[in-house]
Amino acid sequence: MAKSYRIPTVLSAEELTDKAFHRASKITVNGTNALDTKKKTTLAKITASGDIVKDTFVGYVNKFPRIEKDDDFFPELVDLVIGIDKYKKSLGAMNWAANKTEKIKTEALRNVRRSKDGSVIDSVRSAFYGRLSSIIRQVKNELEFLQECKNKFRALPAVDSNVATLVVAGFPNVGKSKLVSTLSSATPEIAPYPFTTKGIVIGHMDDDWRKYQIIDTPGLLDRSIDERNAIEKQAILALRYLTNVMIIVIDPSETCGYSMEKQLALLDSIKRGFEGIPIIVAESKSDIMTTDSDNIHFSAETGENMDILRKTIVDELRKIRFEEE
Repeated sequence: MAKSYRIPTVLSAEELTDKAFHRASKITVNGTNALDTKKKTTLAKITASGDIVKDTFVGYVNKFPRIEKDDDFFPELVDLVIGIDKYKKSLGAMNWAANKTEKIKTEALRNVRRSKDGSVIDSVRSAFYGRLSSIIRQVKNELEFLQECKNKFRALPAVDSNVATLVVAGFPNVGKSKLVSTLSSATPEIAPYPFTTKGIVIGHMDDDWRKYQIIDTPGLLDRSIDERNAIEKQAILALRYLTNVMIIVIDPSETCGYSMEKQLALLDSIKRGFEGIPIIVAESKSDIMTTDSDNIHFSAETGENMDILRKTIVDELRKIRFEEE
């Protein structure tokens, strides 16, 4: 499903340390005498600072997205954008730090309660603060990494793997984005997709009672397999999890800047890479030029044959949905 997370801002090690100790510095608890006041105040300071740190770590573990094994696309996406191993290791470090914080807090509280010497109580508090600071410093790099992760999660497109999806492929300037804009019921969202620097376009269309998702993929499918780097190849693999139907747009006028020979070579490459996926081949810019092929000829500018193309797309998407249901 589309991912939407309310991930908290991740504090740096210095910010978390300052937050915990600043809160503790303001605490004073009155007792029956000077020693009792010192003991109760120290207990409250240790509890407050320890709980702030522990709860912060636990909050990160609970609020960052879990990578579910039964979700095919999302783990692939996270691995490409963030790196699953490092991500899980960083969350594991938060869990370790939370448990370690609780352990040293419990020990310090026990030692304070047992003591009847004010200097020993001060010593226990100082030692606890030192150990707490050390724990935070040990996960400094993981805290910084998780803040980077938060920013990357926010940049991910709202792709819903439970909605029948049409992927639009073809070289740049063949009319893909114009087609998506025309088919969509609303202006498509231009979403940064960290597979490439170009981003993708997400739009939606619907019939009388069902919504469909449209994804334009500039920079992903407009080069031959030999020209793609490892990240792009993995991106296409990830995209396979979402693609129910694909439409390949060809510009016979070649005003896109690419020859028909190259466009047809790309068509063959995509067909090999997406075996088993229904593929619609459509020739754009029919207001400029048409061929005698059996492909659908359309113009998103004039609207020529857009109703035929839309019906063909919806019919294919409906087949996919009925098979799933």
